[in-house]
Amino acid sequence: MDWLRKHSWFIILLVGLVIINLLGSYYFGRIDLTEEKRYTLSQATKGLLEEVDGAIFIQILLEGELPADFKRLKQDAIEMLQDFRATNDELTFTVLDPLFGEPDQVADRLEDWSKVGILPTELNIRSQDGQARKRIYPFAIFNYGDRQIAINLLEGNTEGMSPEVAINNSVSLLEYKFANAIAKLMADHKPNIVFSQGQGELTPIQTASLKGNLSAFYNVGNVYLDSIVQIPEDVAALIVAKPTEQFTDKDLFKIDQYVMRGGRVVFLHDPMVVSLDSIGKYGQYVPYNNETNLEDLLFRYGCRVVPNLVLDLESSMIPMSKGRPTQNNQPQLFQWYYHPLASGFGDHPIVKGLDRIDLQFPATVDTVKTKTAISKVPLLTSSAYTRLQYSPVILDFSILSKAPDEAKFNAGPQKLAWLLEGPFTSLFKNRVTTQMQAGLKELGTTFLDEGAPAKIIIVGDGDVARNAINPLNGQVRPLGYNRYVNYTFDNMDFLTNCLEYLLDRKGLIDSRAKNVKLRLLDRPKIQAEKTKWQIINVLVPLFLLIFSGFVFQYLRRRKFGVKL
Repeated sequence: MDWLRKHSWFIILLVGLVIINLLGSYYFGRIDLTEEKRYTLSQATKGLLEEVDGAIFIQILLEGELPADFKRLKQDAIEMLQDFRATNDELTFTVLDPLFGEPDQVADRLEDWSKVGILPTELNIRSQDGQARKRIYPFAIFNYGDRQIAINLLEGNTEGMSPEVAINNSVSLLEYKFANAIAKLMADHKPNIVFSQGQGELTPIQTASLKGNLSAFYNVGNVYLDSIVQIPEDVAALIVAKPTEQFTDKDLFKIDQYVMRGGRVVFLHDPMVVSLDSIGKYGQYVPYNNETNLEDLLFRYGCRVVPNLVLDLESSMIPMSKGRPTQNNQPQLFQWYYHPLASGFGDHPIVKGLDRIDLQFPATVDTVKTKTAISKVPLLTSSAYTRLQYSPVILDFSILSKAPDEAKFNAGPQKLAWLLEGPFTSLFKNRVTTQMQAGLKELGTTFLDEGAPAKIIIVGDGDVARNAINPLNGQVRPLGYNRYVNYTFDNMDFLTNCLEYLLDRKGLIDSRAKNVKLRLLDRPKIQAEKTKWQIINVLVPLFLLIFSGFVFQYLRRRKFGVKL
């Protein structure tokens, strides 16, 4: 009993640790001490998980031999799902090796996955035997009843990025991707997205890639404004993609009243008519203004697409031959300054973590003062090496014959896309007669001169949504794919994110803005202070161990020693 009394504190500590470990095996939890709260789920995500009323099973395809960076992605994905499961235990998950099994089974499995977009990422892996190519499937498959969604855990294109930055971007978006997948699995119906037609917009085959991507989660169709009385209320979003003909006042009125009712609209507008084909066809080309009659409408809402051309030293490439093409004079790739590679501006959820966006003859977009309080957020910007050209200007390929004069590319970053949010004022305010109002009443609607909060996105380039088409077989190429450099830019993700943001009713898109800071080591300082920190890490623990041993022995002798 004396021994138990003397060591009661030790027994209590031991029992406490056993109880904590037992509880920890049944309940998951942790204290988030990070600056950016990376381990804390957003309220929108928690609310979504509380609504889950059935079993959701997730498969993470990141088992097996992985590089260190992908091991981190795997671990963070597991921890994120553990956080989800702590909120709702209807979620279960497992980690699988996609290449495990008999060769025939693996081949069949990979073929089935390829049909739903699960494609491998090829990596060069260093080993003792040299370098080898390895296929990695950074995907998670969500299953809910008979519904299934596969999401890519690796964010965007990683070429040109360091592995640390690429994985960090991917980790920061795990919560949004997981929550978004669950929300889509649970959705009772698909929202309706329509493309306007009848004003020379992009044709259905030119937007086939974007529509195909959206159709997995939305009902996608076309609407001819001249054939309807008003845009139906069940239209969740309207896309006006590169119109080249004038809108009538009646058509503008229909768009305007849709916005007044809180609608969501994406305007992809070219203020000038020009294309690479037109220059190649005529040798020289003078762009002219694209008269669509949208200018006053956009101006009233708070934006102006300037009739200019943005040139950028950071641009995509086109093939050109020096002199006449011969067997020994093959086309070479040149920077085509009229096709800037735009970047996302800031950390808004729409553009966070995106790769470059491939634009073609874009224009700058300015904001103007509005009568109502409208939130205006820039989305896309050119690089610091930008030049502006205004009409009239002659375009030809002579600009490629010599090195660019960098002194002329001094306009600085230019805003190429904006997000507007708020209660807009109607373009037709004080212009609707009593007779028109009576006619609207007969149609079962009323005129609104100031509207409910709405959202509008304006991009100064219509070709951002245009996919290329293979001239040999007519096959639609992925949106953003540049065949000259064999690279797919993030046009698809940008436009998809635009619509995700416009239609997000649960606030899940806010979790896309969560930052996971990449705290890199100061390598020059490491080299300069390497010896000092090695000594501290090796000798200080030994010193503390020896010192504590002497103190323990001293106290023990003082307490139990025999006095002579």
